[in-house]
Amino acid sequence: MKPIYITDEEKEQAKLWAQDSRWVEHKSYYEDAEYMECVHDIMDSPIFQSMDNFIQHGNTTCKAHCIKVSYMSYCICRRLGWDYRETARGALLHDFFLYDWHTHARETGNHFHGYTHPRTALNNAVKHFTLTEKEKDMILRHMWPLTPVPPKTREGMAIVYADKFCSLAETMGRVKRWVLYSFGVKGTV
Repeated sequence: MKPIYITDEEKEQAKLWAQDSRWVEHKSYYEDAEYMECVHDIMDSPIFQSMDNFIQHGNTTCKAHCIKVSYMSYCICRRLGWDYRETARGALLHDFFLYDWHTHARETGNHFHGYTHPRTALNNAVKHFTLTEKEKDMILRHMWPLTPVPPKTREGMAIVYADKFCSLAETMGRVKRWVLYSFGVKGTV
């Protein structure tokens, strides 16, 4: 596999994009007809839309997080000539666990959400959507290296990368705003 070179400017743009959920709220990803062709059945599903009821990181909903990871993974794979269709779909469902993980342990006694939610997301996804084996693997293995078995495909690794990148940016964006607010910078919270 040939190395991927990303400029410092592209890295900075990606960080800002991942921290900012406004593009998800404005649904600008809808403008990418090829992306929407890949995922429209999932996006149109009321059960997927219900993910707006659960916060993922900071103030980002599970739905917005999944769309970010999906679109970033899709863009990576499309740019590299990989299978972007299955990547977009698998990434869109990677956190399809359908509960508030912040209160899940208190309510169920399951204190291992980070380890168990990929299986829960996969079980939910196969109930509601038709998935390929590759998409199933992407969902089940997206938490690597926290979970021991890595994805079988390079597209699955693109989802691992996009998920970690977006999660960190969403979390750090909130921390950054809190720190700036605590120092009296107006308009940061």
